[in-house]
Amino acid sequence: MVKINLRSQERYGGALNAPHRAFLRAVGFTDEDIGKPLIAVVAAWSEAGPCNIHTLQLALHTKEGVRRGGGSPLTVPTIVVNDNIGMGTEGMRYSLVSREVIADTIEAQVNAHAFDGFVGIGGCDKTTPGILMAMARLNIPAVYLYGGTAEPGFYGDRKLTIEDVHEAVGAYLSGRIAEDELYEIEKRAHPTYGTCAGMFTANTMATLAETLGMALLGNASPPATSARRVMYAIESGTALMKAIELGIKPRDVMTYESFENAITVLMAMGGSTNAILHLLAIAYEAGIKLTLDDFDRISRRTPYIASLRPGGDYVMADLDAVGGVPLIMLKLLKAGLLNGKVLTITGKTMEENLRDYKFPNVPHDHIVRDVNNPIKPWGGIRILRGSLAPEGAVIKVAATELMKFEGKARPFNSEEEAFQAIRRGEIKPGDVVVIRYEGPKGSPGMPEMLRVTAAIVGAGLGKDVALITDGRFSGATRGFMVGHVAPEAAVGGPIAIVEDGDKILIDVENGRLDLLVSEEEIRRRLKNWQPPPPRYTRGLLAKYASLVTSASIGAVTLPKP
Repeated sequence: MVKINLRSQERYGGALNAPHRAFLRAVGFTDEDIGKPLIAVVAAWSEAGPCNIHTLQLALHTKEGVRRGGGSPLTVPTIVVNDNIGMGTEGMRYSLVSREVIADTIEAQVNAHAFDGFVGIGGCDKTTPGILMAMARLNIPAVYLYGGTAEPGFYGDRKLTIEDVHEAVGAYLSGRIAEDELYEIEKRAHPTYGTCAGMFTANTMATLAETLGMALLGNASPPATSARRVMYAIESGTALMKAIELGIKPRDVMTYESFENAITVLMAMGGSTNAILHLLAIAYEAGIKLTLDDFDRISRRTPYIASLRPGGDYVMADLDAVGGVPLIMLKLLKAGLLNGKVLTITGKTMEENLRDYKFPNVPHDHIVRDVNNPIKPWGGIRILRGSLAPEGAVIKVAATELMKFEGKARPFNSEEEAFQAIRRGEIKPGDVVVIRYEGPKGSPGMPEMLRVTAAIVGAGLGKDVALITDGRFSGATRGFMVGHVAPEAAVGGPIAIVEDGDKILIDVENGRLDLLVSEEEIRRRLKNWQPPPPRYTRGLLAKYASLVTSASIGAVTLPKP
């Protein structure tokens, strides 16, 4: 038994707590169990999609590790909103909202039952940031465990991910492929359980949990089907008990320097733009002041070195075979771009963990290049500002070859309006599709635009059309797409007053996003602008809209003063 002060003993120790102990006995606890640290194994579990269908099984192995370490584990659930199933529908409005719900439900269960620590098991996109937000908020010993990526599918010799299905829909709508081919791609794209196979949001956030030091080194890359997932589950349980013994808490690990490390790895890997929202939100919960300026600064100094989809050619399982995320971290550390002195949940520094890690002796330059021979000399994501985005916007330069675009605005007041215009063939080369009122408050929920971006790319317009939105993108999005435009349209941001035919300039090299009309005209339009009525007046989405903040600070929810 670990010899520390346990908050669970305040709840379950002594004669007056007999009623509380009676319920622990009812679930099978003995006197010995009650005397040990009480540990939650929080499983983000759902059968509504492949990403988290197996997490309850991982919870069993995690509990075994907790017991080996001297703890008494209990599994508790949190929710999953599957992004791909909601994509392009009203269901996607609940995706970002679920991040807050996950953090809130973990807080409620862990505090209500006086757990001494917890292992959080995630998978689909919002489960990882929601769990990490709860860890930072609660600040009791915690370890993150990833459910793992799916394996890629194959269509002939073509490697597939879910990205290919969305783009195949665009190709089908434009007449470039027949329905039979779309059907064959659909059947083969996601052949196993686990998260989407590319460096999309789920795999990106698992990578960053590892880089932050909240997950065991190497945890992010093994596929969900790998037996190494069992190993990591058991070891995560025992690692938590070690963290309790050492008194290591999440805010000891999630420092400003560790967030800088996470941003550096994000930029080097060309990860999902959603990670910017999530890192800002996790930092807020940890009491760390992180801003878009930090992302911009680190992007300018960090080379893009990993050829991972959607920007590159390989998937997470390929990266795993050559050394996983630790390989990238080691290259960055040796180049002086990573801080190796930060503490991790193991009680060792990141540098010490990397020194002990066993790397496979296989060629890897085709997937991960050296820092002095990068794919691009700057990071995979850039921050843009200008008259159209005074608070900032983001673009994934890892997923496009273009660096500058000037075109004619085609504004739409919803994702659905834009999708139907693309479907009718109304979007032409040189257009800048502007999708507004899809921000955190306006949508509400800031939905991902993968259906629209994939339709543009699938129609063969990926190099000829740009897109700007106050919504966000799937990690699978590629093309010249700008998201997170802030302030959003619903609060009177300049994106609300863009008119058909206006000229818009997107200049990645200089970090600019400008509406090319006079300042006087912008002021005149904003003065005459009127906010539309809210889309929802009751229920979860209405509550969220009343509390959510700007994407530029992570779209966190704050109580009204």
